[in-house]
Amino acid sequence: MSLDKSVSDDVGAEIFALAAKIYPICRSITGDGVRQTLHELAAHIALDIHEVPTGTSVLDWTVPREWNIRDAYIKNERGERIVDFNRSNLHVMGYSMPVHRRISLAELKQHVYTLPDQPDLIPYRTSYYAENWAFCLPHRQLEALPDDTYEVLIDSTLSDGHLTYGEYFHQGETADEFLFSAHICHPSLANDNCSGIALLTHLAKRISRIRTRYSYRFLFAPGTIGAITWLARNEDKVDRIKHGLVVSMLGDPGGPTYKKSRRGDAEIDRAMIHTLRHSGLSATIEEFSPYGYDERQYCSPGFNLPVGLFQRSKFGAIPEYHTSADNMDFIRPDALSESSRLIDAAIGAIEANGTYRNTAPKGEPQLGRRGLYGAIGGDKDAAAANMAMLWILNLSDGGHSLLDIAQRADLPFEVVERTARRLGDHGLLKPLGEA
Repeated sequence: MSLDKSVSDDVGAEIFALAAKIYPICRSITGDGVRQTLHELAAHIALDIHEVPTGTSVLDWTVPREWNIRDAYIKNERGERIVDFNRSNLHVMGYSMPVHRRISLAELKQHVYTLPDQPDLIPYRTSYYAENWAFCLPHRQLEALPDDTYEVLIDSTLSDGHLTYGEYFHQGETADEFLFSAHICHPSLANDNCSGIALLTHLAKRISRIRTRYSYRFLFAPGTIGAITWLARNEDKVDRIKHGLVVSMLGDPGGPTYKKSRRGDAEIDRAMIHTLRHSGLSATIEEFSPYGYDERQYCSPGFNLPVGLFQRSKFGAIPEYHTSADNMDFIRPDALSESSRLIDAAIGAIEANGTYRNTAPKGEPQLGRRGLYGAIGGDKDAAAANMAMLWILNLSDGGHSLLDIAQRADLPFEVVERTARRLGDHGLLKPLGEA
């Protein structure tokens, strides 16, 4: 399988368009916003949508009540909406309890979040597991409010319902799985939500059209509680997961950043690190820590799955993070396209990775009479291909995979894999276990 060849030049524009479509939706860890988003994704892939009732025990957690919101505002004494949920769904703290009353400015300030260091931005705040209500405002707007009486309304419901997540499964030649996961619980945040959701949907759509060695599972679930719910309901399947990536923040021009799995040396770790090393980009590789996105659930000690985290800029490290500045103007089609190519390259390395034996291991085989030097000589990557050939023949002793060889030789994986196929065509390599 060569996924790279199926990527068109306008892949970034296609991902961007889907991100723009789902960007306005008000999502949370439960509710109709999640369902609406999954409905949009289902127009592109055959998505299975699961509903898990409130109160269901999932590992050490319980599925919470479902939250939905219809409207919210703050009105001044003239009845003008000075804060309007319909202008930005970030204006309401996620999971806010319903409220409708008139209050003083002093009391209002007890229910407002701002960013004094970024006075023109709206912060993103939630209160999932503690009953509360609040608005989020630009700090400059809060400071300008006169000492009046204000009407506040949050038209929301918090009641028994369901947690909703979506799943797409592509059957490969084997039952071994590659897991991709994106959180689907943020409202209008373009990079830290929509970019990952849209890119994985596009990737799933492309994978659905080709034959693959591995089976592929794409999970779109609320952060933390969604991944925990999926793990609790699928403990009989987790042993099939041989590789995995959590993705987020894939549309900004920074990074890229890869955080290793808890294992640290899983094949996905080596494939991603090798891909980034040969990407020509200033990539950052981070060791695992039990803080971040849902990789920490998949990598919890009871599962210890080989799942890493791939981002452009690191979460929490850029001023746009969890603010209204994370909008559709912040993400770029070219960055989305590049993120897609990097993921494709890592998938390609894992799909094509294998272990071989040199069929003429005593001394170097005579390559010239087989036309191998001549065949490679016209290649624009001739020097790399020649070195790849020598490295492959030397290390194909049944104990080194192609990825091992690419890392040891410090050559791009695709050069090593392409050269290995050429050597195999000339009878100099056999897959391990083949007579």
